[in-house]
Amino acid sequence: MAEVLVLVDHADGEVKKVTLELLTAARRVGEPSAVVVGEATGDITAKLGEYGAEKVYTAPAELNDYVVAPKAELLATLAADKSAVAVLVSATAENKEIAGRTAVKLGSGVLTDVVDLTADLVAEHSIFGGGVVAHARVTTGVPVVAVRPNAIPAEAAQGAAVQEAVTVELSEGAKAARITDRVKESKGSRPELAEAAIVVSGGRGVGSDDFSVVEGLADSLGAAVGASRAAVDSGWYPNAFQVGQTGKTVAPNLYIALGISGAIQHRAGMQTSKTIVAVNKDPEAPLLEIADFAVVGDLHKVTPQLTEEINKRK
Repeated sequence: MAEVLVLVDHADGEVKKVTLELLTAARRVGEPSAVVVGEATGDITAKLGEYGAEKVYTAPAELNDYVVAPKAELLATLAADKSAVAVLVSATAENKEIAGRTAVKLGSGVLTDVVDLTADLVAEHSIFGGGVVAHARVTTGVPVVAVRPNAIPAEAAQGAAVQEAVTVELSEGAKAARITDRVKESKGSRPELAEAAIVVSGGRGVGSDDFSVVEGLADSLGAAVGASRAAVDSGWYPNAFQVGQTGKTVAPNLYIALGISGAIQHRAGMQTSKTIVAVNKDPEAPLLEIADFAVVGDLHKVTPQLTEEINKRK
């Protein structure tokens, strides 16, 4: 069976959930081969194998000392050497640039912001805020596909996960932009937004930069905190927590929207959540139309009662 290369996103010795989703998609097409830049620890290799990776290619960590070009050269070289039928990456800002560069080097095409992928490499795109579904495929060369996080449910299927060290002779151009410093983002006790099973988001209805009512409910549930674009644009919460078409796409088991009207741009980033709960004092708010459970009321009165009740039941 032909190989499908999957660029692994990992941090602090853990594989990101989106990589497991990519491996699931890769199994539809061929034999998944994970590509790890840096050391593939035992935990990383085991997790990749758990989700179907038959091979785990490990590349030198020094590739991380540069910007995106070395990883593109690595993927292009591997795709040619291994006769891969496709290359899959997550649709992050960095990886979409890697995808584009890889496709150029392979003389093929690139598909970005993909939300589903068939066995014959037809990609599905959700565009215009989820109002239109489009399908596309690459007609020349090895398709390079950037898949949105949380678009394809991860499904375990044991693979051999045989490690193989690989190297790539970097061009001078690839080494032109070097990373000179890294600042580690401080992490709180809450889960990462894109990875969380439960997300509590606040919108314009919060009314100020005091997000304590949102954070309190999130902490009672062990959830991540999100925000609508209106809240972010108002300076009430950091941009990194924005959920929506121009923010992050989430698909948790439970999504609680507090004071979010539900503009199409916001719904595009969360409408695939398994269960949606909306609290809004406007009974005509668009988000209430897609919510599984809706509470028409003032979030500042409803949410504290909900938080209190959850804490009582712990």
